[in-house]
Amino acid sequence: MKFGVPKEVFEGEARVALTPESAKQLQKLGYDCAIEAGAGAAAGFSDKVYAEAGVEVIEGAKALWDACDIVAKVRQPDETEMGYLREGQTLISFFNPGGNAEGMEKAKETGANVIAMEMVPRISRAQKMDALSSMANIAGYRAVIEAGNNFGRFFTGQVTAAGKVPPAKVLIVGAGVAGLAAIGTSTSLGAITYAFDVRPEVAEQVESMGAEFVYLDFEEEQQDGSATGGYASVQSEEFRNAQLAKFRELAPEMDIVITTALIPNRPAPVLWTKDMVEAMKPGSVIVDLAAERGGNVEGTMKDERVVTDNGVVIIGYTDFPSRMATQASTLYATNIRHMMTDLTPEKDGKLVHNMEDDVIRGATVTYDHAITFPPPPPKVAAIAAKPKEKVKELTPEEKRAAEVAAFKKQTRNQVTLIAVGAILLLGVGLVAPASFMQHFIVFVLSVFIGFQVIWNVSHSLHTPLMAVTNAISSIIILGALMQIGSGSWLVILLAALSVFMAGINIFGGFLVTRRMLAMFQKS
Repeated sequence: MKFGVPKEVFEGEARVALTPESAKQLQKLGYDCAIEAGAGAAAGFSDKVYAEAGVEVIEGAKALWDACDIVAKVRQPDETEMGYLREGQTLISFFNPGGNAEGMEKAKETGANVIAMEMVPRISRAQKMDALSSMANIAGYRAVIEAGNNFGRFFTGQVTAAGKVPPAKVLIVGAGVAGLAAIGTSTSLGAITYAFDVRPEVAEQVESMGAEFVYLDFEEEQQDGSATGGYASVQSEEFRNAQLAKFRELAPEMDIVITTALIPNRPAPVLWTKDMVEAMKPGSVIVDLAAERGGNVEGTMKDERVVTDNGVVIIGYTDFPSRMATQASTLYATNIRHMMTDLTPEKDGKLVHNMEDDVIRGATVTYDHAITFPPPPPKVAAIAAKPKEKVKELTPEEKRAAEVAAFKKQTRNQVTLIAVGAILLLGVGLVAPASFMQHFIVFVLSVFIGFQVIWNVSHSLHTPLMAVTNAISSIIILGALMQIGSGSWLVILLAALSVFMAGINIFGGFLVTRRMLAMFQKS
């Protein structure tokens, strides 16, 4: 079977769904590869490079569609491209099934099978095909670069001979893939970065990247992330009001705001209202990554840069991945190649459209003259991290009660141990000879004192450590001196050796401690 990629017809789109490297991988799966002439030029891949990789270069879009059994694209096909589809042909592309009923009807009538890359379920096995995440990662990074290009100031703070420059304050709304990429870029540039998300379980990820998570003083039962494929879900009106109130509080302080909030198959929620824009300082920048779905910001114009009356710049570009076309094409072509690997289980160049497979079924929107969108929930649900339980802050009275309870428990344990020890000593004293008891009492006292000394010395390095060893050695000497007057020559010999070795340890410890302290003294 032949796998082909046409040139993108969407104005300004520079990406391509096939790279020379991905073509080699597809050829290993048994496919012949073809590409329309000039399709990769804007992404830095010439027809010559494709030809050297064994890819057939075909002149004209219709000729390519007619020659190929499988066609892969980046952007949703237009009306002309939908007219090229034929019975049994497979199209793999972003397709916007939630807002493209006409396109699905056309594919259904034609009998073409359509796989929408944005419908790949978010389960572990499908991560390698998740084109939304691949493109969102690039968009998040590029959004910060575009914001910096329009900001006109440093991101990082500086202290110079000419004066002090404060760092920029950046707010990222939405901590999905794009949001996390934006957070990483912003913090690496030195800005003070804040992030908000309706899913509290992402707070740990945000803070691990050096940003501060913005919490709401609002309690609401969170929907399990697996129910929405790992995406954020629709929140209540009360939550939304609390969220907007928090944003109004933050708006005057922020220099840059990047919004990334999207809900699958729904228009983008408006999170940054007109009054928040008006409250921002002149020269501030807003980048709306949800502009293609209507935007998170009031005043966003799709694919335009708007300057408000108070001097705030609102960027509504929808082609951030295309602005980094080479890397974006490489990642997207890899996602396509992994999808083709799943569609070719025998690696024999024959496509097997297995509708029992969670990933293939979830991404398929039309199949065998039928519309299969929306798909059923995957058998393996997306796993969402459980939010950490909030630790209740104890009142002073509760802390005092806890300390008293702990002291009483410790006292009971000590009394119990003393009672058991006394009973054991009494039992031994009744049956053992007097000479044994003398040695046994010394042993017990040495162990008891040694235990108390060791556990009451702070466990620190160097000098305190030497204090612990010296204390132990002192106990050994004490026990040995008490036994050195014994009549038994063996006991006298062992006691003398103990005094000698413990003395070396004590004096050696003092010398080592003194040398280490001298290292920290100024000359």
